[in-house]
Amino acid sequence: MGRIKTDKKRYIGYAAGILAGISYGTNPLFAKPLMASGVPVMVMLFFRYGLSACILALWMLVKKESFRVGRDEVGLLAILGILFAFSSIFLFCSYDFIPSGLATTLVYLYPVFVALIMVLLRFYPSWQTWLSIVATFAGIVLLSQPSAEAEIRIQGIVLAILSALSYAFYLVIVNRSKRIKNVSEHTLTLYALITGTLLFCAIRLVQGGSMREGIDSAADWGNLLGLAIVPTMISLLTLAISSRLIGPTKTSVLGVFEPLTAILIGTAVFSEPLTLKMAAGILICVAAVIFMILRPSKAQTDGAAKDS
Repeated sequence: MGRIKTDKKRYIGYAAGILAGISYGTNPLFAKPLMASGVPVMVMLFFRYGLSACILALWMLVKKESFRVGRDEVGLLAILGILFAFSSIFLFCSYDFIPSGLATTLVYLYPVFVALIMVLLRFYPSWQTWLSIVATFAGIVLLSQPSAEAEIRIQGIVLAILSALSYAFYLVIVNRSKRIKNVSEHTLTLYALITGTLLFCAIRLVQGGSMREGIDSAADWGNLLGLAIVPTMISLLTLAISSRLIGPTKTSVLGVFEPLTAILIGTAVFSEPLTLKMAAGILICVAAVIFMILRPSKAQTDGAAKDS
């Protein structure tokens, strides 16, 4: 009976991780039209997090969920919010220097960062997980090769890597911190969103300018709402669930669905090229994820309960 319960939790964790990757990979779908409309990054992120926090808070009110957290939990929840917020800032700013598909692809360095952080914490990923990381990274290398005419600037690459590093620390803290282990995923996500909203508001006030700059149409508000719901609220909730059930390393490997989704959106919506190398990279990434799911480790590896 215990084995069945463990298996159920594990597969829920995998499903949540896949959904987190797909939802976060939709960033370019909503962000690029807003940037084309002249919406500044800080304005976009302020409304993205603020709308998402309002929607989630209303949901919690309807479900009569508690908003209460302990004094010792508030500080760490704020740090989580700052980490996730800066991950978004770095990613969105990188779009100004490199193609969106490449930017989101470089963010996929975070499984490597997560695995290294977990090793430093003396939690060693299984050989299956390491192999999946290597295979998905190989696929990402194929995916990340831009077209000859694409303009690539070093600033964009650095920003995308910093986004990956912030994301990695967020995942590890959600899984490993005992201080917030009793905080529900909804509450954890809400406070992270509130922290991000306040941070973006403060940065925008320092920058100067209207908080509604560039938001001139119903389409703009629709894209802001899309950003708030799909790559923000849904992604954060499923990310927390997955990390707690299967550990941060495996959750990060499932994040390969982020660049896959971003590249498919770039091809279908923004007419970005899809080459044979990129198609091969997609197949390698999907095969690596399937291998990890079907061949779980029997030992406790990356901080989840047990991978068996």
